[in-house]
Amino acid sequence: MIIVIKVRLAGVFMSFDKKKRDNIKKYILDKMSSGNKDYVNRAVKAFGISSTSVYRYLSDLESEGIIVKNGSKYELKTKIKTMTLSRNAGELKDEQQIYNEFLSESLSKRKDNVRRIWGYAFTEMMNNAIDHSAAEKVNVILGENHVDTFVVIYDNGVGIFRKIMEHFKLDSLKTAAGELFKGKFTTDSKRHSGEGIFFTSRMLDEFAAISEGVIFTHEKYDEIVNDLENIQEFEQWKDMRGTIIFMKLSNNTRKKTKEIFDKYADVEEGFVKISVKVKNLFDEYPVSRSQGKRLVNGFERYETVELDFSGIDEMGQGFADEVFRVFANEHPSVRLIPVKMGQDVEKMYKHVVGKG
Repeated sequence: MIIVIKVRLAGVFMSFDKKKRDNIKKYILDKMSSGNKDYVNRAVKAFGISSTSVYRYLSDLESEGIIVKNGSKYELKTKIKTMTLSRNAGELKDEQQIYNEFLSESLSKRKDNVRRIWGYAFTEMMNNAIDHSAAEKVNVILGENHVDTFVVIYDNGVGIFRKIMEHFKLDSLKTAAGELFKGKFTTDSKRHSGEGIFFTSRMLDEFAAISEGVIFTHEKYDEIVNDLENIQEFEQWKDMRGTIIFMKLSNNTRKKTKEIFDKYADVEEGFVKISVKVKNLFDEYPVSRSQGKRLVNGFERYETVELDFSGIDEMGQGFADEVFRVFANEHPSVRLIPVKMGQDVEKMYKHVVGKG
């Protein structure tokens, strides 16, 4: 008679198959990548295993060279590559050549969609540094680990938000940063469409433009700050002038450049749709007509504007009237679509458009 004994730990049989083990490892690595320091307890709860089992997986990942131990904690093993480019030395001329020399080989084994995203994002942001920053030097950092890849482009130029503020005579750096959420925004319309940052920021998992303590980013503010401060050169990012562009993408992303372009652009008419998260432009809930004018400035360039009100609890009558009645009446060809409105916001919206 053959007796089969299975050891039970934390209420779960430990005879996991390879797929289950790989899922547990992937979960742990994803938590590390996002800066979550409680990855052990989270894995225990997520998979019903013991902390001893989690540390066994961590030991395996360390043996495989995927993670390293730093004090009492583990972190992803990241390979860093750097480059410094000088304008005086003639090195700030061709963004495609810089991409080929600095990034292309590292990405050669990535899937085609990943290479296409990085090709677009890197060359667009490097071109901005070359054409707009008036920088004498541009530093580039590439970081690669098992989960994702990040790129930082840092120039010592005038600063992206200061240049926008001075060019358009805006009242603050934060106001200048807010204009970038609308796309088609450039200080050099003869040579640039203003679409680069808009599309780049939506292709990547994390994107931020940082200058003089101001950050432009759509989401994941805390994660971006954490990632940035983990790079020694940018621990004091709040005090740094010039422009820092931070970009991060999963090595296994399913995103495709075509899908992002198709979402906002028409084949014949080009970039005609945009989605703007209202909360990104205002520190508190919007109330005044001046805030409304600030929001809609530039919307006339589009056919459809989706206004995302998530995180906005209230909306002032003056603001709502300026956006949904005054601007709408003056620009009947622009379709404004409010989404994710709370009860009070929707009530004010209906009031100014005469629906209630």
